[in-house]
Amino acid sequence: MSLKLLLAISLLVVISGCTIKDNKENLEEVNKMQSIIVSTEAFKEGGNIPVEYTCDGSDVSPALSWSGIPEGTKSIALIMDDPDAPAGTWVHWVLFNIPPGTQKLPGAVPGNETLSDGSRHGMTDFGRVGYGGPCPPSGTHRYYFRIYALDTKLDLKPGTGRKQVDGAMKGHILAKGELMGRYRR
Repeated sequence: MSLKLLLAISLLVVISGCTIKDNKENLEEVNKMQSIIVSTEAFKEGGNIPVEYTCDGSDVSPALSWSGIPEGTKSIALIMDDPDAPAGTWVHWVLFNIPPGTQKLPGAVPGNETLSDGSRHGMTDFGRVGYGGPCPPSGTHRYYFRIYALDTKLDLKPGTGRKQVDGAMKGHILAKGELMGRYRR
């Protein structure tokens, strides 16, 4: 075996070891995080999202509720996305700075930039703020409604994109939970 090949293999072993260690530490951090239970009366976990909440129906948000928000929470964020979209994960809803005592959202949340309780809508991949329901081009897609309890309010303007919201949340997530529904056209 040549010296170059031996060095390359050794380097890969060292890099792999670091990656495994880093992933293990990240997994331990996630396991320590408290879970939020997210639910809706509109559909069961992993079930089909009714047409009313899609682009083929009224395109309104379903009522959501959650429990398990830990003490010290300063705000809550909600992100809904579709990881099965052909061009990559498609963002359907971003809502942040939800007051920490909130335990539910009504159905048909208005698409205003800022809601009456101070919550702020972020920009979706539809190019607008507010909820944008499932609208897959083909096949069955999964839609994740994720709730995050944060130890801070996000200093972001309404209409901020998901990437910036994710960046602002980094290091501030106290707990999270998700609800997944499916839709097929």
